Amino acid sequence: MGTGVDLRALPKAEVHVHLEGCFTAEDLASRAAALGEPLPRPPDQLFDVATFDEFLDFLSWSCGLLRTTDAVAEVAHAYARRAAAQGVARADVIVNPTHWHAWRADLPGLLRALDHGFTAAEQDGLPRVGICVSILRLQSAEEATQLVSTLAELRHPRVVALSIDGNEALSGRTGTRFADAFELAGRAGLKRTVHAGESSGPEGVRDALDLLGADRIDHGVRAVEDPALVAELADRGVPLGVCPTSNVTLGICPSLATHPIEVLRHAGVRVTVNTDDPGFLDIDLLGEYRRCIDAFGWDDDVVRTLAATSLDVCFTDAA
Repeated sequence: MGTGVDLRALPKAEVHVHLEGCFTAEDLASRAAALGEPLPRPPDQLFDVATFDEFLDFLSWSCGLLRTTDAVAEVAHAYARRAAAQGVARADVIVNPTHWHAWRADLPGLLRALDHGFTAAEQDGLPRVGICVSILRLQSAEEATQLVSTLAELRHPRVVALSIDGNEALSGRTGTRFADAFELAGRAGLKRTVHAGESSGPEGVRDALDLLGADRIDHGVRAVEDPALVAELADRGVPLGVCPTSNVTLGICPSLATHPIEVLRHAGVRVTVNTDDPGFLDIDLLGEYRRCIDAFGWDDDVVRTLAATSLDVCFTDAA
């Protein structure tokens, strides 16, 4: 089944995408060669990782190649070009400073460099992009609170939200550990988005709501295992940044046909379609929409509603 909607021309936002996961193998190989850094694997196997922790380590290696302001600005501009090619009007991009080795002691510098690239992109007529600065789940409560304190002091206009990501299965339930940091973020005027309900079950989504005050949930698909939680998500209007191909690739769902996005949508949950790590997964946003249209038989009205929802729940303003 197809749709008559011109997907590229359809106004939409992307609200769940990691800048660290947007690099292509060709770009990384070129940057590594210029720096004299060895590749962890042959170029044609660069993205072959066996576990989630290996994936996180690979992200850190990739970001470790970005050591100058110009290099960081280049990848920011490159994301905006990618987004524009997919018909994205604006986007919330997740950036986890723990992966950016050259910038770990200089968060203000990292934000300035990213802002330089995103501002240049806007001046070139590309989409406006906001940054969701992310805590890694394995960090301490003190590290998280310090990060938020720095963000509150900087009040950088490019930063729209506090995020948290990382391996839920390994770290366990961390809501209590980071509750103070998320409360501080809320008081500082930041939105709050939480990776949950991916490698964790519905209890991760429950903690995101009750302990972290999540304005939006990244993934959240395993909430479907708890009908009462699904009903609460629908009643409260808390949106989910769903990444179907990522969930299938990482084994959260056995196939796209069995992905719970359609069950959640029919239950009244505000779902959006996103790419997560498009460079790593070799996907794009238009392809995600097309695959879901084919898998679930979405008609024009459904596609338009999903796109409108993505704009409505995007933290980055349209200015």
